[in-house]
Amino acid sequence: MNRRKIAIAALELVGREGIEALTMKRLAEEVDRKPASLYNHIAGKQDLIEAMRGILSEHIEASYFESLGWRDALLAWARDYLKAFAQHPKIIAVMATTAISDPATLATYEKVVASLVRGGWRRGEAVAVMRAVEAYVLGSALDIVAPDTLLNRDSLPMELNELHANLDPQDAEIWSAQAAFDLGINALLDGLVVTLERNGARSLR
Repeated sequence: MNRRKIAIAALELVGREGIEALTMKRLAEEVDRKPASLYNHIAGKQDLIEAMRGILSEHIEASYFESLGWRDALLAWARDYLKAFAQHPKIIAVMATTAISDPATLATYEKVVASLVRGGWRRGEAVAVMRAVEAYVLGSALDIVAPDTLLNRDSLPMELNELHANLDPQDAEIWSAQAAFDLGINALLDGLVVTLERNGARSLR
């Protein structure tokens, strides 16, 4: 037993039973250990959450920010981020509201922000850009795993003509959650490019 195995077991537990099930006692049962033995590897609930964050970060590539321009790097990063969190949607709320201390995650943030600053974003603004992309990705991850019945033409009143027509199953690839993500992330990034160019023009005045 080690920290990584405990974190993986915790992710699996949350995936099956939800974040409410994540207690040290329940996790100890999951790994067939006594609760006290877990504290040899995990300091407590907060530390456990960060260990789980570290496992997810293994699936989010950060090298994009060393080889690509900031827009393309953010796009590739966002796609990895979406895939990782869409596989663990029940952990999103706690990850989004818990102070971050996981070293791997913070190291990735360092690369993201450094890339944005190199690309022309002012310090401080670079963090805002990163957070804007993260917020979009986390919301999209929930949309990706939403049931197909969330917005279904069969359940709509017939008088809603435009909505009915736009939810044609033959066009599902156009209005699917994945298509919505692709459309939205590119629109967001294109908007950020325009914002950066406008801010640069202002600084020259």
